Amino acid sequence: MASLEVSRSPLRSRRELEVRSTRQDKCSVLLPTYNERENLPLIVWLLVKSFSESGINYEIIIIDDGSPDGTKDVAEQLEKIYGSDRILLRPREKKLGLGTAYIHGMKHATGNYIIIMDADLSHHPKFIPEFIRKQKEGNFDIVSGTRYKGNGGVYGWDLKRKIIRLYRKEVLEKLIEKCVSKGYVFQMEMIVRARQLNYTIGEVPISFVDRVYGESKLGGNEIISFLRGLLTLFATT
Repeated sequence: MASLEVSRSPLRSRRELEVRSTRQDKCSVLLPTYNERENLPLIVWLLVKSFSESGINYEIIIIDDGSPDGTKDVAEQLEKIYGSDRILLRPREKKLGLGTAYIHGMKHATGNYIIIMDADLSHHPKFIPEFIRKQKEGNFDIVSGTRYKGNGGVYGWDLKRKIIRLYRKEVLEKLIEKCVSKGYVFQMEMIVRARQLNYTIGEVPISFVDRVYGESKLGGNEIISFLRGLLTLFATT
């Protein structure tokens, strides 16, 4: 008797491969914090919600730099609530710079994709699945959020805000080796170095919102250091 097996369409096979690939992927979110007691529970909840709804495997690495407001205590509670396999608290004794916070977090990351973002809710986690889709679509080394394309926008957002980005883990490791900045200019230097090394960069239009609670971490001296860092970066690249 002839076999009744039905051949699968190329489109269906492609979709199944994409689903299996996504299940094998893991995202490690690096979340540096300093005095984010109010924001941290909400950003973590939004991250968990976004990852859970999209079926993406994940871990959230909280790097607290000795926050005097009790951010570390909140992070410990979140670790108990969501589990230490999902929330990893990896604190440091004091503020040592954003760049070094990412380096510290990378040592504990087990995902093949690394997402760097701020805990102040200026980046909404709902865009993360789109970052993953964009990466798969173009096989990009880096995917960056941008306010200059499509429906991206800014709401109460100023020049000091950092940009959410997704990196292949091995790409971020190589970029970190090349970067010399340690403060807020670190992220900008990484994208400049990425272009020098001919890494491919995809962009996703997103909306930025000014911080929900608290005040900006950038004081006057840090803003001056940021601008000096930019000048040094442009002078040496």
